[in-house]
Amino acid sequence: MTQPVKIGDFSIGSGRPFALIAGPCVIEDNETPLKIAAHLKQLTDRLDIPYIFKASYDKANRTSIHSFRGPGLTEGLAVLAQVRQKIGVPVLSDIHQMADAAPAGEVLDVIQIPAFLCRQTDLLVEAAKTGKPINIKKGQFISPWDMANVVEKIRHAGNEQILITERGVMFGYNNLVSDFRSIPIMQQTGCPVIFDATHSVQLPGGAGAASGGQREFAPLLARAAIAVGADALFIEVHPEPDQALSDGPNAIKLDDVEELLVQLKHIQQAIK
Repeated sequence: MTQPVKIGDFSIGSGRPFALIAGPCVIEDNETPLKIAAHLKQLTDRLDIPYIFKASYDKANRTSIHSFRGPGLTEGLAVLAQVRQKIGVPVLSDIHQMADAAPAGEVLDVIQIPAFLCRQTDLLVEAAKTGKPINIKKGQFISPWDMANVVEKIRHAGNEQILITERGVMFGYNNLVSDFRSIPIMQQTGCPVIFDATHSVQLPGGAGAASGGQREFAPLLARAAIAVGADALFIEVHPEPDQALSDGPNAIKLDDVEELLVQLKHIQQAIK
């Protein structure tokens, strides 16, 4: 059984109904995040699913130097603060450098550590010092049992509010594979485990100067993860994924989210 992590007025883990972390890959403008968050808040309220809005203010690990990265720290946090205030949902975003931890901690309900940076000790410690819940994306390059060492870095800094996200492991060039054993293995750390269904179908660098993706497989993997016992689901959504400025090929269309969530609720009820 995992140690529950409290976020806003709900908790993730310890056998509770799964939570949803969802939003666009990156903040593209001021209005789209509000529209997406409002749509998902209305949907999750109706389905009784705890919801956290996710969007990045800076995609510092894009494939190409010419790729859109987002509005940056100051403007991006202002947008996330508006989502939090106007829509009334917790917000999550990722940090890529130590200097971002303190200002991000003033706005965010959950601070996320990107997969490529999950072993960066100083970044982990600085994030932990904010006292906010920390969501660590498991690196595509390490085993699920090695995440115990990553978790220990956060705990050693005095923060016990830790989430781990599975998002696939490298399987040759430009491909990822999901090993669903990783969910119960990482739950042995006592941390709730989230499954990232959309990044797990990403094809890193698969489009040459950008990453490709196979969004048609994301719902399939999401269903499998909930059946295995994931504590939460992470998906990137967009009103028009083919027009998204980042990660469009693996994002789920906003209008398709409801059907998926209904299926996931049925699956979780069945296994219980």
